Amino acid sequence: MQRRVFASCGQEAFFEGHVHALRTLGGVPRSKVRYDNLKAAVARVLGLSRARVEADRWIAFKSHYSIESFYCRPGIEGAHEKGGVEGQIGYFRRNHFVPVPEVSSLAELNEMVEQWDRQDDARRIGSRSRTIAEEFALEQPLLMPLPQEPFETGRLFTPRVDRYGQIPVRTNRYSVPIRLIGKRVRVILHASHLVVYDQNVEVARHERLIAKGAVRLELDHYLEVLVRKPGAFPGSTALEQARSAGKFTPVHDAWWAQAMKIHGERDGTRALIEVLLLGRHLPHEHVVAGLAAALRAGALTADAVALEARKAAQAETETAPEARVPGHPSATVTSLHEWRLAHLPPDTRPLPSVSHYDQLLRRRRTSGGDHREGEAQ
Repeated sequence: MQRRVFASCGQEAFFEGHVHALRTLGGVPRSKVRYDNLKAAVARVLGLSRARVEADRWIAFKSHYSIESFYCRPGIEGAHEKGGVEGQIGYFRRNHFVPVPEVSSLAELNEMVEQWDRQDDARRIGSRSRTIAEEFALEQPLLMPLPQEPFETGRLFTPRVDRYGQIPVRTNRYSVPIRLIGKRVRVILHASHLVVYDQNVEVARHERLIAKGAVRLELDHYLEVLVRKPGAFPGSTALEQARSAGKFTPVHDAWWAQAMKIHGERDGTRALIEVLLLGRHLPHEHVVAGLAAALRAGALTADAVALEARKAAQAETETAPEARVPGHPSATVTSLHEWRLAHLPPDTRPLPSVSHYDQLLRRRRTSGGDHREGEAQ
């Protein structure tokens, strides 16, 4: 059994779960696949029969993968038709989700689920002589091959960007670059995230919101307007969410505080926003390293941070492991300038003095006094 945890229970999660399971199994079952009467697949149940009015996208998905569906009877009458599945779900929940695992993301939780599934392959169900993995090895050759072309599991939306640089998707709102205000964009909504396109170019990617009426803002989307209006930066919702997500670090805050002391609140904030704009061309960790280095040196300009960030990127590249031939020592290259500095003789000359120039100052004062005496006579 292949399991997957999603942030929503919509049709997108239903499709993505199928794609993951079929890819992991390596094929499509030839016989009927049994389903409950979930809304992602069934639009309407026709009486007490097994006839169903299926959802349009589910019909397209089934046709793409050649899946033949079989629906259980609704209510108590169909409870016995899926008892084995319910029992295995209960076993997995009691053994792995009690107590509830503590993770930092859904990706981490799904990695744990996959590991538990692999461990579960060695288990025997009831009194059967073969393990789950051995039973599946006998059935896998009977699966139909997977289709060559992928199926787009996400749902398409085409909202218009409002004057706040946000788009409505379902019951929530998400930010996009402010240059797109007034334009209509294309959104692909997946089970755990959504992607925004403008003319087939990806312009934004957000983690999907679950609570209704929530707003997710990306600080980078508003930097062009904030650099012109830096007074709106400290109390912005985008900054608050960036802090919560760990993208605006304590190093940012420390550099910002020192910049405001030196340049003033307005110009210091504008300098910080210019630093944030560097994140469009440099990795986030290099920008943070550049901020820390510039803060230690007391360099409170965006240019200094950019220089230090590029130094951090260069240092990371130079320290990357190089391909070496076994048995041969690694060669080192020293620049001629460094070699000359290392081999210079000690400098025993005395320190320079400017005392001789003081004589010129005395002569100037003397000549000036004689001239004034002549005028008095």
